[in-house]
Amino acid sequence: MRQEVFVLALTKQGERFVFVYDRESQEILLDELQELAVESTCPLTGFDVAILAGKMREQVLQEGAA
Repeated sequence: MRQEVFVLALTKQGERFVFVYDRESQEILLDELQELAVESTCPLTGFDVAILAGKMREQVLQEGAA
């Protein structure tokens, strides 16, 4: 059985953020993104995390429909 891998990418303030995950690590990535958003040294905000979480849901739903 083939395991699907997903990629999320965001460019903000000249920095690139790329996250690779699979279905099993989806919740872990969401937790990590939320932790990044509260770090003062990271430019990601809660809004950025919400956008990425929405994209994550879209990717997983599209893969499930395929």
